[in-house]
Amino acid sequence: MNAQTPTIRGTVALLKNVAACMVTMEKLRHRGPGRPGLGVFYGHSGFGKTFSAIYVQNRTGAARVEVGDSWTRKVLLEKLCFELNIEPKGTIPQLADKVIETLVDDDRPVIIDEADKLCDRNMIELVRELQEASGAPFLLLGEEKLPSKIAQVERVHNRVLVWEPAQPCDLEDARALARLVSPVEIADDLIAHIGAISGGRARRIVVNLDLVTEYSRNTGLKAISKVDYQGEFYTGAAPRPRGQ
Repeated sequence: MNAQTPTIRGTVALLKNVAACMVTMEKLRHRGPGRPGLGVFYGHSGFGKTFSAIYVQNRTGAARVEVGDSWTRKVLLEKLCFELNIEPKGTIPQLADKVIETLVDDDRPVIIDEADKLCDRNMIELVRELQEASGAPFLLLGEEKLPSKIAQVERVHNRVLVWEPAQPCDLEDARALARLVSPVEIADDLIAHIGAISGGRARRIVVNLDLVTEYSRNTGLKAISKVDYQGEFYTGAAPRPRGQ
């Protein structure tokens, strides 16, 4: 099971960040005339931003790309062309025109994950151009420092309508994940402990829930509490050098 996008029997865990991401997109889609069309959903790694974006993509039909470390302006445009079913051939201006024309005709939103990398590579102005020329809603996802990076580019910063911070999972979110990924009845004290040692990161919570589920299967437990669990927990901490 993918710890980043937990699903079971076609359902999803409607965590608070999923709802917040969806509300952010709806604000962009239904904004008034003359209002800017960029939204930013940001937060620490593991908070479930990508999972939330996939949910929004499925609900709205958005074109979604996840920026790679090696991407250039042309690669970004080619990937957007692929998502929009456009022939990805031509110069950078020609590809940009194709993307803009298609977004105008299709009225589709766009989600760009790992948008920090666009700022780092001086590519964020291209996104502003695509959004402004097409009028399509653009939702940018990134790490905690994404707003400060965008703030350094005034023409982009001024066109952000919504800044929405992703939040760490609380007990209610952790319970929802437990119901989703584990057939075992996990007590609140163990769920709360998992949430705490996972730093509220959905990805780590799911990994720990999987560990608890495996331990329960191996020990024959149908229900498990904190005192029952004698296995290991995943914290994401790197191992210390050997010999120390």
